[in-house]
Amino acid sequence: MKRKAVSPKKHLGQHFLNDEAIAHRIAHSVKCDDEQAFIEVGPGTGALTTHLIERFGERLLAIDVDEESILHLRNENWIPSEQVLHADILKVPLTDLTSCDEVVIVGNFPYNISSQILFRALDWRENCVELVGMFQKEVAERICAAHGSKVYGILSVLMQTYYDAEYLFTVPPHVFIPPPKVQSGVIRLVKKTTQPEGVSYKHLKRVTKAAFNQRRKTLRNALRSGGLDITQVDEAFLSQRAEQLAPTEFATLANSIPSSP
Repeated sequence: MKRKAVSPKKHLGQHFLNDEAIAHRIAHSVKCDDEQAFIEVGPGTGALTTHLIERFGERLLAIDVDEESILHLRNENWIPSEQVLHADILKVPLTDLTSCDEVVIVGNFPYNISSQILFRALDWRENCVELVGMFQKEVAERICAAHGSKVYGILSVLMQTYYDAEYLFTVPPHVFIPPPKVQSGVIRLVKKTTQPEGVSYKHLKRVTKAAFNQRRKTLRNALRSGGLDITQVDEAFLSQRAEQLAPTEFATLANSIPSSP
């Protein structure tokens, strides 16, 4: 398989997947297949799109900020033009994309906005029930990292608070056009059936960021430096460092810190 219909653009972080077997594997890594809507981010030349539309048909919407990619896909006869949208996933409201209550996000995500796509999924966490995507390998590993790991961080805590995270497989550089300088990793995030109680996402995010902004310090010093009131925080937390706390413990920690007005 060789797709040259669209020129990869460095400023968009485009590396087009050029391997049918991997595209098929990603598409079939999606668990949900009931009444959900499926949003593919960054379809590019359509390598993954062809497999997604085989599975999900008219429930698939391919969205890309690259006009050349959009024009290419709209000229293809295997995907209806109304299922291809020229827009920025980081800016468009979810209600403009679908009226479904449950949404699955999937894609070979551009490296330069991959973390932002994850935060977008968190913004849509009430509706986003699953995300399957390809990231730079170190980002994929960070998302799925267990507490105590050196790569465990803000993304690990926030994503694992709301989703079960699973690293699926590694993808080598040579299956892309152009080949990236790093390996890629495919992960699956499935929304948890139980969500943290008593703490808002906004407050949890603030506490987590404060904790990891100075990850070498104990939480006592890191949280104080972040301007947070720690008078009600258990001493057992304060004597530890951020990477030592599991996501559930971060929710407990955030519950013991007053939120900002």
